[in-house]
Amino acid sequence: MIQFESVTKKYPNGQIALEDINLKIEDGEFVFVVGASGAGKSTLLKLITREARPTQGKILIDDQDILRIPESKIPVLRRRIGTIFQDFKLLLNRTVFENVAVPLEVLSQKDSHIEKEVSAVLEKVGLLEKANSFPVQLSGGEIQRTAIARAIVAKPVVLLADEPTGDLDPKTAREVVELLEKINKEDKTTVLMATHNESIVNHFKKRVVLLKKGKIEKDVKEGNYDAD
Repeated sequence: MIQFESVTKKYPNGQIALEDINLKIEDGEFVFVVGASGAGKSTLLKLITREARPTQGKILIDDQDILRIPESKIPVLRRRIGTIFQDFKLLLNRTVFENVAVPLEVLSQKDSHIEKEVSAVLEKVGLLEKANSFPVQLSGGEIQRTAIARAIVAKPVVLLADEPTGDLDPKTAREVVELLEKINKEDKTTVLMATHNESIVNHFKKRVVLLKKGKIEKDVKEGNYDAD
């Protein structure tokens, strides 16, 4: 479970990114975090990985106050969290297989384990036959699915997706979210997806948390983009 308790994030220039956020996300939920640019969506995700720290308030993951975790233990926290970026952050000089293997290499896993796990996750995302291709040889959808595979290969309990469909055509965008939905259901992975893609949110009818100027405007169990 992820819990925000009276969380405010204020930047040194005085800008308030988030204000008095109270939010509880249960294990295995799929949540769309929506709102206009600058509403605080990305900041909320960064707080979960402790890439950013709140100005005040408390953030709990499985009842552990992540703000009390020493800096030396932050990598342990982040191993439980997979992150998908809009700009992919793939290594252009590495193949699909090698890109997806990176998290397991960081964990010093054996080559045999890496081979098994990477092959399994590439099959899950439909890219096994592209394992030896380089990012420049892939379509936009294939690049995003590679990024998803990399994010889930170490079996995180939470998956954060920051505008993962931002540069994709409508059909490909829907396929990407269908894949995230599959991961959520089959692996029981908690998924938080920040997006401004109205048609995607309206189609999938998940829980919607609407941010407006850093505050939670609405929070509905099965809503549309406007969370009505």
